[in-house]
Amino acid sequence: MAGSTTAERGEREREWSGPPPPVRRFGRRQVRRIIASAVVLAFLGSGTFWLLYGSDLVRVERVSVSGTRELTPAQVREAADVPLGEQLVSVDTDAIEARLASRLPRIDTVDVSRSWPHGITLKVTERTAVLLVHKGGKFVEVDDEGVRFATVSTAPKGVPALELAVSRTGSAAASLRRFGEDRLTREAVRVAGAIPASVAHVTRGVKVRSYDDISLELADGRTVDWGSSEKGAEKSRTLTALMKAEPGARHFDVSVPTAPASAGS
Repeated sequence: MAGSTTAERGEREREWSGPPPPVRRFGRRQVRRIIASAVVLAFLGSGTFWLLYGSDLVRVERVSVSGTRELTPAQVREAADVPLGEQLVSVDTDAIEARLASRLPRIDTVDVSRSWPHGITLKVTERTAVLLVHKGGKFVEVDDEGVRFATVSTAPKGVPALELAVSRTGSAAASLRRFGEDRLTREAVRVAGAIPASVAHVTRGVKVRSYDDISLELADGRTVDWGSSEKGAEKSRTLTALMKAEPGARHFDVSVPTAPASAGS
């Protein structure tokens, strides 16, 4: 049987593939519109670039500061050293944050943002002292991360004093070698953060003899053996219940919260 001819194969291919797609041709008017649009976009792009990087309309003229408590806005501005007169888009906000962190340790966090068209905004969060360390007649403030961030002449009200009474001999010395003063300070901070509110406002001191021997000294002379910083929430609940049950006691021991004890009257 004879095969199909070339003409017949060509006819079938046209039936299968359909007619070829039409070639789109732009008229002169459409070409002019495309060119005009490209020119406008290029103009706008160059105009935006000039506005951000070359114009005097978006330069830094003011620095706003919020969130300060102990620091003053003037201190923050001076430490931030924001380059006034520089193009707002070119200001290095990371560098400003770094300067504030190194020059003002009291600052915990700072959010640096541009306030168009002429401002830089500095939103500051200061560290809060949870313990104080006596040093040469002054007081070093320690925050809830154990960071010693400022030295002040007058002790802030309601902040307990930290006493590192770690012996250089015996088992206490081994604790000091193992954990170091910084770690022991952080343990004291954890204890201070776990003290129940009813006791915290009368706590005058947190004494650290070793990692697992931390005690509280209250304003009226009562004392609390807390032990280590572990199981802080459980110890807090136990201390609250124990003080209610033994209101006349002078000494409380919650170092083992499942077996608390009290003494004195």
